[in-house]
Amino acid sequence: MLLLIALLVICAATASFMWRFRRRLERRAGPWIAAAGGQTPPTGQVRRSGSHAQSTNAPRSQAATAKTAANNGASSRVDALDLLRLVAVLMVVFYHYGFWGPTAEGISQVALPGIAGFAQYGFLGVPVFFVISGFVIAYTAEGRTALEFAIARISRIYPTFVCCMTMTFLAVLALGKPYFEVTSLQWFANLFIAAPALGQSYVDTSYWSLVIEVIFYAWMALLIFFGLFPRCLDAIILIWLAITLAIALTADGSGIRKLFITEDSGFFASGLLIYEYYRGRRDLMLIGLLALSTGTATLQAVHKLETLGIHTGSSFDPRIVVAICLVSIGTIFLATRIRRVPLPARLILALGGLTYPFYLLHMQMGYVLYMAAPGNAEWEIPVVVTLIAILSWAIWRFVERPAQKWTRAVLTGGVSQLAKKRALPQS
Repeated sequence: MLLLIALLVICAATASFMWRFRRRLERRAGPWIAAAGGQTPPTGQVRRSGSHAQSTNAPRSQAATAKTAANNGASSRVDALDLLRLVAVLMVVFYHYGFWGPTAEGISQVALPGIAGFAQYGFLGVPVFFVISGFVIAYTAEGRTALEFAIARISRIYPTFVCCMTMTFLAVLALGKPYFEVTSLQWFANLFIAAPALGQSYVDTSYWSLVIEVIFYAWMALLIFFGLFPRCLDAIILIWLAITLAIALTADGSGIRKLFITEDSGFFASGLLIYEYYRGRRDLMLIGLLALSTGTATLQAVHKLETLGIHTGSSFDPRIVVAICLVSIGTIFLATRIRRVPLPARLILALGGLTYPFYLLHMQMGYVLYMAAPGNAEWEIPVVVTLIAILSWAIWRFVERPAQKWTRAVLTGGVSQLAKKRALPQS
């Protein structure tokens, strides 16, 4: 514990020194020298999402950058990542229906023995999501204030979560017995996402990864607020990975592990660094950090095998896990280099859009629907999964998109009203 505290103090002091040094450098030599490290474009330059930097003749504010990103959103999407999101969620589906159900949930009926041999490695679909999330969050954070970033993230994940969680709650309430039970108090606690913190279990245990995402968003918002992201990204990654190592060595409690996301930090860091390469940065420091983050992510995935083996009573081949991690991160990197995918844009948008509600609905609701069906035949599992996929598309199309706009408008309006009230002179 003393080692961890000492490391945190050193990391904090290092970050403070680097920040002050950079500010002093900017004031004395101007933003061109400050940008020499490749972290941020100099004043008068804005790097667009793509493989090359795009220069402009006039300085641009954060608001202008954000507005341009919004206007160009449709053309600047990385279509291949939407398809990889679908692949990742299908990995998790295979895991839950081909392996997790009978081994961990005790539901022997939810099993596809024919695919159990490779379905057991589908748990790596979640870390793949984390890599993509690191990339996407870096993309969406660019040009935004901390408050704008927070509003965008809340609008993106919360309305859909409440919708899918409530639908799962109602399905379990109506059809879950005798295999599953749920209470109104449990539903209420899940409205706060981190239900276990309130002494209640998740309505669907797959929500654990959403808690990790929210913690990552909170850290990003803080870093943006203090002006550290993306200016000091290299230092942030190094400090984060150092904390990960320190906590691994001290074997501290689960609370601090979750706070610093030390079991998945390598995956998020890899995504952040892939975005740096995507937006035009090229230097040895970036390549070295990406290699370090990828290696950390691979070790973290292998480290999880011991817990999974105890929980499921199964064995995993670490060589397969290493191969999947390396191939997955490499594939995500290559996907960001693909300019166009030979598929209709609307189809790609829909496939990427349905993945979030599909992830939230597929497990618990799928188990309930399958157990409620007569016969529990293996062929019914693909039918259930297909029905949930269709439902997920409908939620994305008719609920998620308008709910996001409404939530963003309400939050933005509320913040504006609060700002106006605070700006009024005292009588």
